[in-house]
Amino acid sequence: MGEGLGTYETLEHRAGVSRRVASRPWYYHKKLRRVLYVLLVYALVIPGGILLTLPFLWMLSTALKEPKQIFIYPPKWIPDPIRWQNFIEGWTKFAPFNLFLRNSLIITLGNILGNLFSCSLPAYGFARLRARGKEVLFLVVLGTMMVPMWVTLIPQYVLFSTLGWTNTFLPLMVPAWFGWPFFIFLLRQFFMTIPRDLDDAARIDGASTWGILWRIILPLSKPALATVAVFAFIGNWNNFMGPLVYLQDQDKYTLALALNQFRGQQGSFYYHYMMAVAVLTLLPIIIIFFLAQRYFVQGIVMTGIKG
Repeated sequence: MGEGLGTYETLEHRAGVSRRVASRPWYYHKKLRRVLYVLLVYALVIPGGILLTLPFLWMLSTALKEPKQIFIYPPKWIPDPIRWQNFIEGWTKFAPFNLFLRNSLIITLGNILGNLFSCSLPAYGFARLRARGKEVLFLVVLGTMMVPMWVTLIPQYVLFSTLGWTNTFLPLMVPAWFGWPFFIFLLRQFFMTIPRDLDDAARIDGASTWGILWRIILPLSKPALATVAVFAFIGNWNNFMGPLVYLQDQDKYTLALALNQFRGQQGSFYYHYMMAVAVLTLLPIIIIFFLAQRYFVQGIVMTGIKG
């Protein structure tokens, strides 16, 4: 009887709990809340993505149109007929864009290599080495990020003009070999997520400080290095102010300067060609971002794990 009564009370208790769970408001159910959260996220992301993509889609549509179809109302998104030759004619007919492409590649690749080399060394020092006043010096490096570029533009121009570097690629490439505060910060934060036990094991095996950097830290930091490379590529590929200040000869122009010159001289008459050249100029950035997207996202996420 005792066991039967206990079993009966247990069943009554479970039934009461079930009734209370069933009578809870809808926002207590985890699965329903998760579904609503996902729906809310997609409801915000999809319209935002479409809104941000519209300018590029309009530029691509205009690049494939005939001139008479560009300004018709209502706008026609899908060209008829599609003029793929606009890309070839716009790139080769009005200016030597192959030369401008070569100049942009030289400057951009020089900056990428310079930033990877010059920023990984101080980042490794701030993350791994022991030195008195290291944290204060790191704060000073971060403080330089708050100085606007317009404050240093004229002093830099005077310096490079005194050195005779104006109208050359040197003012656009050499500063990258002296470090960039944001990249130093990003790499330093990522280096700090790598366990120090690897350093100790390498030192036991006879590795030097340089050996630890080149054989352990850098191979394990591919996401952060890829992030630096992507940021450096985008920043220098789109750089307009630097080439505008330091370059005078047209044969030294970058794509950003050449596209602006094309807009001023031919843009109002050949709008479709200008958009075609703009699409071709933007294409390397899109390709680089999608190829390095996995490392880029991983590098950004891992950077903030440990401060």
